[in-house]
Amino acid sequence: MTGRAVRVCVLAGVCCALVVAGVAFGMNRMGTVVRGDAEQGRYVQDTALADGAAAAALEKLTEEPPPVRALAEEPWKASDPLEARDVPAEPAVGALFSPGLDWDDDHHCSGSVVHSAGGDLVVTAAHCVYAGGFRNNLAFVPGYEEGKAPYGVWVPTRIDVDPRWVRDSDPDADVAFIRVRRAGHPGQRLEDVTGAHPIRFGQQLPVPARLVGYPNDTERPLGCSNTAVADGPTQLRLDCADVPNGTSGGPVLTSGNSLIGVIGGRDGGGDETTSFSSYFGDGVRALYERAVRD
Repeated sequence: MTGRAVRVCVLAGVCCALVVAGVAFGMNRMGTVVRGDAEQGRYVQDTALADGAAAAALEKLTEEPPPVRALAEEPWKASDPLEARDVPAEPAVGALFSPGLDWDDDHHCSGSVVHSAGGDLVVTAAHCVYAGGFRNNLAFVPGYEEGKAPYGVWVPTRIDVDPRWVRDSDPDADVAFIRVRRAGHPGQRLEDVTGAHPIRFGQQLPVPARLVGYPNDTERPLGCSNTAVADGPTQLRLDCADVPNGTSGGPVLTSGNSLIGVIGGRDGGGDETTSFSSYFGDGVRALYERAVRD
């Protein structure tokens, strides 16, 4: 399964909550969360909190910057057997960490760099960043492998989710866009360092595709290739076994390394044999356009 078990902070039968500097915080399975702008589905990250998350992540990571590499595309063929296996780390795909007061593993979800004019955009699943509030201790590590952060640690400046997800966790809106910066490196753009996936909306299905993601109990990514098909009008399905917890938010890619989905959607992302994604139609297009707008 790619969905994650619910963990709740309870003190004497009451959910934990606090207010710091006039900002409402809560405690749930994600650790500390903030309300943000629930009506719009937006959270502007506090700079000090983001810098703290980056510093905490770097306590366990080693930065060893490699030369900038272009995204390479291998000839497509379906995995045989249809099971996720270890794959090489890719610059534009990474792990999401939440260091500090949290009940998740060190890295709990996946994400990828998506092309934008600002060069600072990451896409993941909405359930990775919002559950009763916005997670406020995120750090994205592109190309993560075996404790190394070869392209640095990047933290949110803003998170955008569809208000439908905020209201009722609509599986057809399980997508989030995160604007990021690299703490201590002002002016550096993520896309210039890692490259990025172009995003496609309204992709006709079926289509050859592959998924990539980071299990939360291993230190390198998994991948699997198969034909992506429609599962109703609002979900994309890709049948591959052994895509475990932590891969949520990882990209579903087709020709040209184009992004057509992220692991999530129905059933929290799937089960032991199937992965889902919210279909990238008009709703996701509108969310993307809002996320890249200043």
